[in-house]
Amino acid sequence: MPSRCRFASCVTAVAGLALLAACKSPQDLPNAQIPNVIDTVTLYALNGTAPGTPSAYALSGANLVHTELSPVFDFAFNIDSQPKLIPSGVFLGLPNVAALQTSNAPSFIALTMSPTDGFINNKPLVIDVGKLVLARSATLLCADGTNRSLYAKLHILAIDLSARTIQFEIVIDQNCGYLSLAPGLPTQ
Repeated sequence: MPSRCRFASCVTAVAGLALLAACKSPQDLPNAQIPNVIDTVTLYALNGTAPGTPSAYALSGANLVHTELSPVFDFAFNIDSQPKLIPSGVFLGLPNVAALQTSNAPSFIALTMSPTDGFINNKPLVIDVGKLVLARSATLLCADGTNRSLYAKLHILAIDLSARTIQFEIVIDQNCGYLSLAPGLPTQ
C-alpha cells in the first residue's frame, strides 16, 4: 500500500472509531437549512500524481482532501488496472464508514433520492465516464447532537488516464440524515 494510503488508513481508523454511533429515525430530522447545489470536482489518482494534489473527497463540507495532509475523507480516487473510487472503509476495514454504490437511474437529474441500503464500504468501485454513483459519508455528529450520515450523487464526466484525473459533478445533501439529492432545499 502506498505511504499516502497507509498514513490515511491509520489516522482515518482513529477518526472513524470516534464517529461510530447509531442513527435516529428519519422522522426525527430537524428542518433542513442548507440547499443542495451541483458542483464540479477534479481529483487526482492516489498513485502516479504529484504530492499536493487532492486525491480524496469529504462529503461533510464538500472538501477536496490531500491524503498526505489529512486522513479524513469519504472516498479517494485511483487508477491501477481500471479507474476506481475507493470508500474509506477499504482503508479502515470497519463498519459504519463511508460507502459507495452505483445507480441505474436514467440520468443525474432524475436521481432525486438516495437509498439507505445497498452501499458497499469494503471494496473499490470501478467507474467509467457517464456512470452514476451514490455516496454515503461516515457517520458524523450533527448539529442537533445525533449521529447520522450525509448522502450524495456523482456523475462521472471525464477520466484522463494520462493526467490520472477524474472530473465529476456532485450534489451533496449537507443536512444530516436527509436523503434528497435534488437541487434546492431538501424536505426529506
